[in-house]
Amino acid sequence: MRRLVLILILLAALLIAAWLGLLSLPDAPTAKAPVSATSAGSEAGRYGPPADATRTGVAALAVPVAGVARGQITDSWGDPRENGARQHHGTDIPAAGGTLVTAAAPGTVEKLFESKAGGTTVYVRSPARDWTYYYAHLAGYAPGLHEGQAVRTGDPLGYVGDTGDAGAGNYHLHFGLTRTTPDQHWYEGEDVDPFPHLTERRVAGSGG
Repeated sequence: MRRLVLILILLAALLIAAWLGLLSLPDAPTAKAPVSATSAGSEAGRYGPPADATRTGVAALAVPVAGVARGQITDSWGDPRENGARQHHGTDIPAAGGTLVTAAAPGTVEKLFESKAGGTTVYVRSPARDWTYYYAHLAGYAPGLHEGQAVRTGDPLGYVGDTGDAGAGNYHLHFGLTRTTPDQHWYEGEDVDPFPHLTERRVAGSGG
């Protein structure tokens, strides 16, 4: 009988010790709700391209010609122009004349300009004024487009054409990307290859 009492007392002590041990455990961390890719990217997309691991600091841009897929764009950066007198600094995107051209990224229309080389052109400056997006050889501007106008990605800017030195019937958009400092003018800055940012592919010299 005494042995049974001892066993019961020992079991009771073990149960009490286990209960006290549970009370001393730290609280479990509260699970955080996952952030969707859509909600995380939407805020950044409102103000400019998000940062990238490439040396340029610019991530993927929207394709600025309606109906053209990223995989259809070819790399024309550095191609010879004027019988080798200069190199091509931009990405040419062929499309039918009159195809809608839209903003590849948000910003402000800084300059509408007619030039001998680029023909009818648009210069859009990023919100931080550290990038300029250049659209050239346009057939014309979108209705109401004006300098100082804020545009979002996908807003209409103009139409594919063959103005400037494109050559008659050579319908395409010349898209240029220029790194700038906030105090530089629309015609200043360092040209950067747009191809990897329009296609989401790496090329030689782009950092990957």
